[in-house]
Amino acid sequence: MATTTDPLWRQLQAAATVVAAVRAGTSTTPALARVEARLRPAAQALAFQALRRLGRAEALRRQLARRAPPPAADALLCTALALTWRDDEAPYAPFTLVDQAVEAAKRQPATAAQGSFVNACLRRFLREREALVAATDADPVARWNHPAWWIEQLRRDHPQDWQAILAASDVPGPMTLRVNARRATRDAVLRDWQAAGIACAPVGAHGLVLAQPRPVHELPGFADGLVSVQDAAAQLAAPLLLDGLAPPVGRRLRLLDACAAPGGKTAHLLELADAEVWALEVDAARAARIGDTLGRLQLQARVVTADAAEVGAWWDGVPFDGILLDAPCTASGIVRRHPDVRWLRRREDVPQLAAQQARLLQALWPLLAPGGRLLYCTCSVFRAEGEAQVRAFVAHNTAARWTPGPGHLRPGIAGRTDPLPDNPAGDHDGFYYARLDKPAAPDGAPA
Repeated sequence: MATTTDPLWRQLQAAATVVAAVRAGTSTTPALARVEARLRPAAQALAFQALRRLGRAEALRRQLARRAPPPAADALLCTALALTWRDDEAPYAPFTLVDQAVEAAKRQPATAAQGSFVNACLRRFLREREALVAATDADPVARWNHPAWWIEQLRRDHPQDWQAILAASDVPGPMTLRVNARRATRDAVLRDWQAAGIACAPVGAHGLVLAQPRPVHELPGFADGLVSVQDAAAQLAAPLLLDGLAPPVGRRLRLLDACAAPGGKTAHLLELADAEVWALEVDAARAARIGDTLGRLQLQARVVTADAAEVGAWWDGVPFDGILLDAPCTASGIVRRHPDVRWLRRREDVPQLAAQQARLLQALWPLLAPGGRLLYCTCSVFRAEGEAQVRAFVAHNTAARWTPGPGHLRPGIAGRTDPLPDNPAGDHDGFYYARLDKPAAPDGAPA
């Protein structure tokens, strides 16, 4: 738990405002930005834990009071219930959390009138916790802490693995770094860090997993571009695109990273290949982050702010040898890092995003040179954004040669649903990958 000199009741107040914002449809990023800077780390830690147990907490609140109190008081009450429902998960002793939650209610104008109600509910919960928890066990949303539609979708998409996916999504992911191959080898950094007392382990070809997360400024060489934060599953993108992709005679590879912000995959491509790389991002603020990423790593790419599907607005007419399409998606594979996503997404988002992915695939495929490769990926575990999307594409683009692997990667230590040589053996997020190769032009035919 993050340390702060502020009393626990103030931390709980701040965490509850974040939970309330998510329940109202706002992501944690802007919600946390409104929290006082010194409270922010503690508020994030408490709010993220509460969001990972929000389904259980809301079910418990319904057992305690059928009618919900006003939103601010309900958010504080559910935050306290999420943090106290199991002793082995509680960040503080349950009696301490309850006492401080009641104090938080009394000291805030938005919840002061509900202080006695919050107190009565939480004291009853401590007295009857075992029975109240048992009464919620049959509720799938309480059991799995995901919306009912999300659970149903996973059961259809992954009938053998849906429970493992949900369980992994409720456990915080590790902090994983990518070693800059232009600066050092992964094994050399591993030796240096272990000698310096930084506990870590190798993952994949270029990755290191920290035993305990730490601020990036404490990592030797981070400021100078030695390492970057990137999940092990995301670290597969650049190698999968580049594997066996040879540059034409007389020039460098020409690569496109579509939907590139914040620039981690763009940087990885440049670390592994001597290439001309274009990085596209539709959002100007996010595009600026690509420049920040590349600047720290001392790498250069052509950063363009544009909608990748509006080809006429940005393309110079020269085909690309490789295209990386990390398409916008539900982010259902990274909810262990972003626990708000599960509560912000709606069932209708899946087909809407799938339509956007299809639009991008159709727009970018003609930009690929004969003999080139398009790597399609999403940080999603939903098949509509993965396998089903690619099946529909190749059905209408019969010249595309589809290499299904690695396919859908299941989040967590347990591994993946499809085999992949040299796949990270450790912990990683949920992801989907498909390689689409364009046949080379026949001898004598124009490229």
